[in-house]
Amino acid sequence: MSSDLKKELTPEELAAIERKYDPELAFRPTGKMMAAIIATILVAMSAYHFYASGFGLVREVLHRGIHISFVLGLVFLLFSYKKATSLDLPKATWYRISGVSILDVVFSISSVAAALYLPLLPPEILADRVGNPSEIDILMGTILLVLTLEATRRSVGPTLPIIGLIFIAFALFGPYAPGALKHGGTSWLGLINHLYLTNQGIYGVAIGVMAQYVFLFILFGVLATRIGLGQLFIDLAMVIAGRYSGGPAKVAIFSSAFMGTISGSSIANTVTTGALTIPAMKKVGYPPHFAGAVEATSSTGGQITPPILGAAAFIMVEYLEIPLKDVLTAALFPALLHYFGIFIMVHLEAKKLGLRGLRAEELPKAALVIKQHWLSIIPLVILVYFILDGRTPDFAAVYGIIACVVVGFLNPVNRLSIKDLWDSLAVGAKNTLAVGAAAATVGIVVGVVTLTGVGFRLGYVVVQTATDMGAVIGDIWPLNYFSVEQWALFVSLILIALACIIMGAGIPTTATYIILVAVAAPALAQLNVQPLVSHFFVFYYGVLADITPPVALAAYAAAGIAGANPFKTGNTAFRLGIAKALVPFVFVYSPALLIVVDGFTWSSFFVTLIGAMLGIATLGTAFAGYLFTHMSMAQRWWFALVSFLFIAPGLVTMAIGLVLLAPMIFLQLRQRKLT
Repeated sequence: MSSDLKKELTPEELAAIERKYDPELAFRPTGKMMAAIIATILVAMSAYHFYASGFGLVREVLHRGIHISFVLGLVFLLFSYKKATSLDLPKATWYRISGVSILDVVFSISSVAAALYLPLLPPEILADRVGNPSEIDILMGTILLVLTLEATRRSVGPTLPIIGLIFIAFALFGPYAPGALKHGGTSWLGLINHLYLTNQGIYGVAIGVMAQYVFLFILFGVLATRIGLGQLFIDLAMVIAGRYSGGPAKVAIFSSAFMGTISGSSIANTVTTGALTIPAMKKVGYPPHFAGAVEATSSTGGQITPPILGAAAFIMVEYLEIPLKDVLTAALFPALLHYFGIFIMVHLEAKKLGLRGLRAEELPKAALVIKQHWLSIIPLVILVYFILDGRTPDFAAVYGIIACVVVGFLNPVNRLSIKDLWDSLAVGAKNTLAVGAAAATVGIVVGVVTLTGVGFRLGYVVVQTATDMGAVIGDIWPLNYFSVEQWALFVSLILIALACIIMGAGIPTTATYIILVAVAAPALAQLNVQPLVSHFFVFYYGVLADITPPVALAAYAAAGIAGANPFKTGNTAFRLGIAKALVPFVFVYSPALLIVVDGFTWSSFFVTLIGAMLGIATLGTAFAGYLFTHMSMAQRWWFALVSFLFIAPGLVTMAIGLVLLAPMIFLQLRQRKLT
């Protein structure tokens, strides 16, 4: 590969960008002694989860308690009370041990004690305490509740803990809530009993899925990247797409799609692949903000790309009680449509700017790439095989991890040493801390929902509001062609989508998904939307927040690499990712796109897929402002409006859309001929 395409930023600079825009990686600097202690605990955390999921038999509540104790204990050691802005070790003082304050050590030990107190009680005693907690139960529950919120604030940011506090206040002061949200309320004792002593709160489904599945898949992604799978993906993307018009941007799409198969982090994907693709895009002529936007938008697809997806996929498995392979099957074509939409807009932008592809000397040789890295694909193949064979996700992940280690020791190119394995186990565990803390806080929110029934109440409010708005819209000609029920569904989807984007702007995708599905699922169920469809709708719009200003973290990280204006990069990323905003509406109106739904037929699937592709291409053309030549504003509006005919795909609407597009396409061809 040409030296011109090497990374322009050093690994240290890239790490700084990742720390700046991803609060989950803003670890504080520590002294050598504390760093060694923390690394040992992190490796122990990885070893425990590997053993418990693969070979151990640990009681459910104990497994969850051990996971929470590791997470909270480490968060207070690794995250300062305020975001670390420097890697320089703080000045040594009497109240600071190797860079960590004594108070944080106390918090760490207290959180471990509170998290393990309950699970270590004999089961028969614990059963007697539920509904009748002792004073020590209330004390330990209160400590865990407070420290969970603080750990989440440090590792994720303030938004999610604030939401948790609002829900706690709602539970305590229910009689004073307005309208349909009013309820009988509960006492502090009743709240702690529900959130701490039952499996409906902190020890609920969210933390259970993190402990059982998500931890192992994050560890697998770290190990797979370390043994060279990430480099294989980037090099293959260069071979496949680099030579074509605007090649580096298409490389960004393919490499991010490939990387998405082993990583569910938008920001990590952006930094990993963007270090190469963003400088290359700038080199061939893409504006810096556009280069950053392409990488950010492509990288957000990692959370919706099988086989790993984001953590929300495993929550979905538990909520819907369906096999993981069904979730992966449902996710496949919507993910492909996301990348198809980006590809269309990138291609049109390249044509509009007259950009070249990469030259032969700038590209890696396919034979050499495969020869050097083919071994690294084996763990991913094993992982996918076991999932498709119907094995549990943790079983597949355990053997995927074993395959990574074996391949790493055998591979002469990216050989894995004992130190590399130690570091990978530590990094894998470290990367789970923020999402683990967030899951515990989400457990608080979900616990209040189950205690008060607010999910159904909010669902009722959403449906009633949408129905009232639908009745108003339905009285307007020609909008009265659609029924009030149809407008109610459309307005409900808009309201839920906006809520997902707003919530997702400050909290992780998984937390957004869990909180909002508690509202969306009941609301959409009243409108006869299938559960899998409503869960995917919320999931997709939660992911969209990573490229939606004003808090578009993936876009801002890409802007840091590109040297571009962050807000402009975020706006462009949202425009490029508009397909992701369109796809959820498509599968609500035509669930066949998700394949594993009731009433599925191949004929409806292909009609839906073709219609969705036409709609995405049409909308992408409108946003690009270019088809065969530059488009006028009137032409762009025409294409944008026609694209909505493909939201509810059908032969009739597709035919109407194509008829309406035909004269504009003809006009574009004529204009190109004249220029």
